[in-house]
Amino acid sequence: MPSTDARTDAGTTPAADPGDNTADAPDPTAGPAPEPAARPENSDCQDTLDLRLPDELIALIAEQDRSHGDAPRATPSDAPAPGAEAGTPAAGPVPTDTPSAGAAMTKAAPDATALAQHDLLDDVGEWGPVTTTAGVFQLVPARIDRDLALISRWMNDPAVAAFWELAGPDEVTERHLRPQVEGDGRSVPCLGVLDGRPMSYWEVYRADLDPLARHYPARPHDTGIHLLIGGVAHRGRGLGTTLLKAVSDLVLDHRPQCARVVAEPDLRNTPSVSAFLSAGFRFSAEVDLPDKRAALMIRDRALRTALQPSHSQ
Repeated sequence: MPSTDARTDAGTTPAADPGDNTADAPDPTAGPAPEPAARPENSDCQDTLDLRLPDELIALIAEQDRSHGDAPRATPSDAPAPGAEAGTPAAGPVPTDTPSAGAAMTKAAPDATALAQHDLLDDVGEWGPVTTTAGVFQLVPARIDRDLALISRWMNDPAVAAFWELAGPDEVTERHLRPQVEGDGRSVPCLGVLDGRPMSYWEVYRADLDPLARHYPARPHDTGIHLLIGGVAHRGRGLGTTLLKAVSDLVLDHRPQCARVVAEPDLRNTPSVSAFLSAGFRFSAEVDLPDKRAALMIRDRALRTALQPSHSQ
């Protein structure tokens, strides 16, 4: 927003030379000193602040009002005139619900508290169960007090630890979970429950608000997923493909603003990359992330039908 022009040197006169003693001495032959000329009201040398709201801020407030169905706020024609004194009463009643300029700016750049008040992932816990060829599946948001021991046990499986790197005591997994559980909602850790039994761990996250967005051309509302299959009995029989398709369908069904589901499995994890491909994702690029070289996988809403897997694996 342009800064208000409040330069302190505007309209001052040059200082007299300190060595000139006649500068302050009155001329005895001169008549009465003339009255100083009144300064033009709209002179560039005003020493009062221009309190007119910038057009950009007025447009922002009007846009927010339209999005919330409120009556429009101030427009450039009824904004305070340049040079108006602070505290001058308005010419009519002032709406009690008019936001201040500071409030409008806060809405334009919400902090973590404001983000937390708006569900960034459209209530993952309310998506409900879905029937798959493997059984009835549901995402259940994780709770540390209930689920930490189970998730930590999965993280200590050598096949999982090789890629998640969270092996160790429960505290290691807790340090990974707690920022998500208590965070602003941009990442939701979940248990994958199949026919009533927890058997996988998921993270559904806003890829466009994640550090991942620095490494690929992210779009608004891109939604990412992470997955690990917990039990050995559930691995190696195509269940990952079935569940990846089910969860990405859930994302696209319940997040209408999301046009793409993305994932970034470790490029070395061939079974994982293969499962994403079989679930209707396409390989987009190799990306260098801080902790791995990843395969960027994308499932496009526009290609949802065209890339449907021909069979469950």
